Amino acid sequence: MKSKAAKIRELLKRPGLLLMPCCFDALSAKLIERAGFALTFMSGFAVSATRLGLPDTGLISYGEMVDQGRNICSAVTIPVIGDGDTGYGNAMNVRRTLQGYAGAGFGGIMIEDQVAPKRCGHTRGKQVVSREEAVARIRAAVDARETAAIDIVIIARTDSRSSHGLEEALWRMQAFEDCGADILFLEAPRSEDEMRRFCTTLQGIKMANMIEQGKTPFIAPQRLEEIGYKIAAYPLTLLNAGVFAMQQALAALKNGSQAEGLLDFSVLQEIVGFNDYYEVEKRYGHNADHPSDEPR
Repeated sequence: MKSKAAKIRELLKRPGLLLMPCCFDALSAKLIERAGFALTFMSGFAVSATRLGLPDTGLISYGEMVDQGRNICSAVTIPVIGDGDTGYGNAMNVRRTLQGYAGAGFGGIMIEDQVAPKRCGHTRGKQVVSREEAVARIRAAVDARETAAIDIVIIARTDSRSSHGLEEALWRMQAFEDCGADILFLEAPRSEDEMRRFCTTLQGIKMANMIEQGKTPFIAPQRLEEIGYKIAAYPLTLLNAGVFAMQQALAALKNGSQAEGLLDFSVLQEIVGFNDYYEVEKRYGHNADHPSDEPR
């Protein structure tokens, strides 16, 4: 049986741009899989928002992210990449974080170079660690993978564009690639020209981050592929859609109206697995339509 990391590597070898909607819980991951996407990414922003109701400012812990990831990974068959944030400490913490994420079922992990506590890459107040510490984090992740014989894909991210400029970000991306990172992620480039510069300067696999109303131009998939990206992540699309729909439904209820545009109850039951549950239940002599307390 192929590992989740092996499945990701196979996907990366296929032609074309790989679209990656991001999840935040088991249900959103199941919806992504049902829609036909080949992989997903557990967004730290979205998990912090949905699990804690708090901003992505380093408030969520390693343990909470691993726990959320374990539920997500067990709910789907497609590979899941986990947001490992800063690694939750120094290089030694990064090693433990990678091992914990692999144990939770992730096929990939992303490690970034922000200081702790970190912030969302498209908000103000970001700071990054020194070059030496940034490189040490990625080297620690690669070393942990090799010494523990863990099969996991490593995404190296830099947030240095906002604080130190594009040249520094490109330097860090090259250093991370030299350390053995599988995928390179330069967060928050400000223009198509910067995105193209990133893709033409680095040889490795590049990931784009498409946030609606974010700092990076929101570009169509075909254009991203032409620029040189292999993966396009959409970290907040589902969260935004869900929050908007809930606000609309709540406004209708508050006004004494019935919420519109809702799923049929039968569809909701099918999505969360009632039909599959009933089929398996039959193997053990249970019948949901005709329950009985009599022994058989």
